Amino acid sequence: MIAADPDVSQLIYEPMKYSGSLDHLSYVEVTPIIGREYTTAKIKDILHAANAEEQLRDLAVVISERGVVFFRKDQSELSVDELKRFTDEVGRLSGRPKENGLHVHPLYRDPGNIPMGNGETDENIYVINSEAAKVLYKTMPGRTTNQPKDLSREWHSDATFEECPSDFSCLMMEETPPDGGDTLWCSGYEIYDRISPPMREFLDGLTATCAQPVFKSACTAGNYEVMSPRGSPLNVGDNFAPSHPVVRTNRQTGWKSIFAGVGLHVTRINGLYDYEEKMIRDYIMRLITHNHDCIARMHWTNGAAAIWNNSCVWHAATPDTHLVPGAVRTGIRASSIGEKPYLDPASTSRREALGISI
Repeated sequence: MIAADPDVSQLIYEPMKYSGSLDHLSYVEVTPIIGREYTTAKIKDILHAANAEEQLRDLAVVISERGVVFFRKDQSELSVDELKRFTDEVGRLSGRPKENGLHVHPLYRDPGNIPMGNGETDENIYVINSEAAKVLYKTMPGRTTNQPKDLSREWHSDATFEECPSDFSCLMMEETPPDGGDTLWCSGYEIYDRISPPMREFLDGLTATCAQPVFKSACTAGNYEVMSPRGSPLNVGDNFAPSHPVVRTNRQTGWKSIFAGVGLHVTRINGLYDYEEKMIRDYIMRLITHNHDCIARMHWTNGAAAIWNNSCVWHAATPDTHLVPGAVRTGIRASSIGEKPYLDPASTSRREALGISI
């Protein structure tokens, strides 16, 4: 449960409260800080429950507090339309802008896009497939190198390149090898709490440019138009270089999180000299890599699913399935589009809100 906050009336969004509608579901916390795994729950059952809206709203609270939720039981009975509706409803019922919906991937028209397992394509579904990604993002600088892999570049939150990024993303793994291909999530709440108060105050005032030119270059190379709009009236055109706060407030909890301080789509922190902004981004990445208690790891099984809140976690896939002979790793992901990121001056850190010491 979210602790009472004396300044709650001053927050732009009132924090959501958990009602208890999911108490009948068995779960384990992945770590004390981040992640929850529902061991036997079926997303389909939640969607079709008599009190579905109450359960989905409560699930939004749990995801937003824990950062990421895993559904371990095989969810393959869930149709593509149900996966989309599930993701869309979690976003809608947790207070996203009414005009927003599911994200449309900018490169949906690219011939390198592969179909889902049912042989169809859907503009609101992104097919996760490492081989397809090599084709889709072949114009991205640095993807071809003979240097050892720097896996720190894998960390990101979804659609940060949009004016209104994704709030919730849900990935269901259709096929995965017996080992390899794990996904990691890191708590931006906890990384913020590991920073000294004077440094937090400095970071609170910063913004970062989140440019992703690969979308425009891919469209030019493939001679097709970028998809537009993409889940929000603000997500249009082919600029893909918005400015977002380094520290943002999660609208569901009212807690602060490091957001645009690091990640695949973050190109520079604004207003600083080159050395200064690199030093800050390196520092935040150091906090991620030196604090593995802030990380939840999902070893995928066929049909398992995960849903996370992009405003308070980063995630990174582990690109090691090429080491497993005959490995195939394919999943389908839907993403809701949230509000334009903001920092609420009345918001606090997670540990401050819950009264937890470092």
